[in-house]
Amino acid sequence: MLFLSKLVRILNYTNKFKINMQPQIISYDAGRHNADLAKSASRVIQGGSWKKQRIVLIIPAANSIATKVYLSHLNMIFPPNQAVVRFAAVGMEVGEAYSQTLEMVLSHPELSQWEYLLTLEHDNIPPPDGVLKLLERMEARPELSCVGGLYWTKGEGGVPQIWGDPKDPNLNFRPQPPVSGELVECCGTGMGFNLWRMNMFKDTALRRP
Repeated sequence: MLFLSKLVRILNYTNKFKINMQPQIISYDAGRHNADLAKSASRVIQGGSWKKQRIVLIIPAANSIATKVYLSHLNMIFPPNQAVVRFAAVGMEVGEAYSQTLEMVLSHPELSQWEYLLTLEHDNIPPPDGVLKLLERMEARPELSCVGGLYWTKGEGGVPQIWGDPKDPNLNFRPQPPVSGELVECCGTGMGFNLWRMNMFKDTALRRP
């Protein structure tokens, strides 16, 4: 009787959530990527996912990370069949965290040969396709050493971290306004969500740390 009583309760519960199927006629769908094959093929070529795009990810972190940030990091899409390794530098000042972790990567016989470095800070929430968009931009602009996702300084009066206009004859780090959908070249950038070419850190002219 106890089993029957539970069964009746379960049936009564599920009956409250009956799916109302509307009459419809359906057909085979080849899928959205096949719907415009030329466009899809072009996207693959532009994104460069057909060649090596191995990524070392560095997160300078406190002892904990906000739930929403953690979920956004889990949902990031990386190129298919590409290697990704993640390092969390915990309990260090941000600049020191980047410097020490990067030197460790550069001294590693395999990781130092990878193509990209991704810097991602523990309070930034990137979009799921953010890495793919950064890679596509880097593939389109081989002369650039870094492409970053737009993010702003915190609080009232926050400004975009697009520091300094390289076209200005006087070096400066005044914030530039963003341009929707476009790259804005600058003299300095925050590192909250940036993709860097690994080779730039091997340049002996680059100051340490």
